[in-house]
Amino acid sequence: MKILASLIAVVALSVAAPAFAAAPAAPVAMKAKNGDVAFNHKTHASVECTKCHADAKGGKITGLDKDKAHALCMECHKTQAKGPTKCAECHKKA
Repeated sequence: MKILASLIAVVALSVAAPAFAAAPAAPVAMKAKNGDVAFNHKTHASVECTKCHADAKGGKITGLDKDKAHALCMECHKTQAKGPTKCAECHKKA
């Protein structure tokens, strides 16, 4: 009986696990005219994925441009009183 229960648990996890993608280990580089922005998912682990992404699977954020990025990032940083809010604190020239 224990073997059957274990087998059911393994099958359930293997079906459910792909629904949630793992966050990238390295920071994601977002290209910007005045310097690229490095977004570190580990730093933002307390924020729900759906705050930025369409669903919990993650993936590319559609329509991410200067205005949307500033609305998402800067407003959250100001509201939470955490993180950078000045241009050069996010935008790094290579």
